[in-house]
Amino acid sequence: METKDTVELSGTEPATSPEDETADSETVDELSLEDQLAAKEKEARENWDRFLRERADMENFRKRVNREKEELLKYGNKSLIEEILPIVDNLERALDHASEDGMTAVVEGIRMTHTMLMGALKKFGVTPIEAAGTAFDSAFHQAMAQVPTDEYPPNTVVEEFQRGYLLKERLLRPAMVTVATPTK
Repeated sequence: METKDTVELSGTEPATSPEDETADSETVDELSLEDQLAAKEKEARENWDRFLRERADMENFRKRVNREKEELLKYGNKSLIEEILPIVDNLERALDHASEDGMTAVVEGIRMTHTMLMGALKKFGVTPIEAAGTAFDSAFHQAMAQVPTDEYPPNTVVEEFQRGYLLKERLLRPAMVTVATPTK
């Protein structure tokens, strides 16, 4: 035999029936679930946007690091080359002012040293700027003086005091030159 336990509430009877309470609580639960779902969807969109931005930032960072690494490999020896260029200048001056009277071995040694040093610099992408006889270009030449002359057209490099150099395609040192001006 089955017995049913019944519980009776003492006091007043509720104004709504138990079925109404269930319907109201389901509506509240549905609204709160929909609100929670909407909040979670919004949070998911924000997280996705944040993820995409972080990923783009990381990609930009990677590209920048690669670019800086390539530039460092390409131009990293610039300061060393700048220290060597005065030595090349002095060797060239010695060759320009050397007299071959009884010193041919010394002059030949200086010439060979200069040739070897220029070959080594060329391996690292250092090239001299040809200045004499070319049009003056302030991007590659530094004017030290102006000379009035009819031999050259105006704005032409007449003389080179110090040779300029490029490292790859970047200016390492401008050529110091004298520029022609029209005679008066």
